[in-house]
Amino acid sequence: MIYLEAQLTRLRSKATNLTLAHLCSLVFNQEVLRPILLHKFWMHWVCHCHVSNMIRGWSTYLKDLEKYGTPNAVQEWQKLLDGILPMSAAAMALPPLSIRGDFGVLSTAAARYAPSLLKSFVQMGPQGALGATKLLRPFSEVMDSLELKDPFIRNWVDLLSFLLAGVKTNGILSAEMVYMFAEWYQPGSCLEYPLHGTGAVVDALVQGMKKFGGRLSLGSHVEKIVIENDRASGVKLRSGQFVRAKKAVISNASMWDTLKLLPKEVVPKSYLDRVNTTPQCESFMHLHLGFDAEGIREDLGIHHIVVNDWERGVDADQNVVLISIPSVLSPDLAPPGKHVLHAYLPGTEPFGLWEGLDRRSTEYKNLKAERSEVMWRAVERAIGAGFSRDKCEVKLVGTPLTHQRFLRRNRGTYGPAIEAGKNSFPGHSTPIPQLYCCGDSTFPGIGVPAVAASGAIVANSLVSVSQHSQLLDAIGI
Repeated sequence: MIYLEAQLTRLRSKATNLTLAHLCSLVFNQEVLRPILLHKFWMHWVCHCHVSNMIRGWSTYLKDLEKYGTPNAVQEWQKLLDGILPMSAAAMALPPLSIRGDFGVLSTAAARYAPSLLKSFVQMGPQGALGATKLLRPFSEVMDSLELKDPFIRNWVDLLSFLLAGVKTNGILSAEMVYMFAEWYQPGSCLEYPLHGTGAVVDALVQGMKKFGGRLSLGSHVEKIVIENDRASGVKLRSGQFVRAKKAVISNASMWDTLKLLPKEVVPKSYLDRVNTTPQCESFMHLHLGFDAEGIREDLGIHHIVVNDWERGVDADQNVVLISIPSVLSPDLAPPGKHVLHAYLPGTEPFGLWEGLDRRSTEYKNLKAERSEVMWRAVERAIGAGFSRDKCEVKLVGTPLTHQRFLRRNRGTYGPAIEAGKNSFPGHSTPIPQLYCCGDSTFPGIGVPAVAASGAIVANSLVSVSQHSQLLDAIGI
């Protein structure tokens, strides 16, 4: 969940998307979630020209474009927003929480939100309604139809798309990007961050689960999914314990790792072939630091993005570095007078460079030093004077092998590299009765918002339509 810092957006009770505010009103008592709702801020970006660019809202963003973009960047950006924001009414009229994986969706989604959908099309007018037909096409087609040619704008939107879903604009659904633009670039919009860090979100989720009788088992390595009478009946742990499912087994492992948990004889060839032919995103490099805050500027900012070379593309290896310093907003995440920092290469590190290496070997250690250097340089650029590698008290480097080992991710992958318009993410049911999948290998795809939506869809599918409708009533959407 490494993108959680940057993607918990618009956590407001009146939002119609899947937010912590909804969880707060439905699952948790207010005392659980109130402490983590929220500072408001915009990201702090560092662009390729080494200029710190603090985006503090709509008006200053246009000024930043004038300063750092090409002469017509502002004009094309405005043209882009004018073209896609009218579509957002249709993209947001159907809340993700209303979706389920059976015919009950006709009641919880189609019938329930038909009036708001119709209203959105009326409000959009003929041009907007025509544009809405492109929501299920790649976003690059929308940009092409608007004749956007400015390199800065094209690169910037590619970056936003890549950070959101692991693909550039030619591979992401327009609906997802339009949804994001409506959240991020409406006047007065902002990003929000949970107080006490993302660990507070996990704590709140655990408390909510326990409140409703759920149980969390840590250190419980799943060895295999047990199939009895051609149905998924539970899981067997490495310890030998069998955990029987009351209703269904739900896997949020990747499609490749879920496949490894199943007996080969129960997997249909068509399902096996689809999994094995699905392309993968690359993996990650991580740099975790703990350092003294003395001498560090006070306006540090929590989020930084360094793009070394726009011409190489945002998906090129060793080119884009994301940096998060959560102790800027939540000092309690570090000892007094210290900062914690997480820098990473977002799904662009080739697993092939690391495959087969012994983690205890000199070769592995040397490669870690070599491939982490780009993150060190990005951190130095973002923080500026006062930062010194030598003064870092904590230095931890993670590699694709780290991802593979600790996250149990096939090849340490970010997830399926499925491009909109060419293929689609699988649904949540499987050929094996009572086995469901959620997570980044299923619809709607990669990224925290999409993964959260997939979990909600599966949960909705396992309750009655009446219970699902009551949930929507309780949330107020």
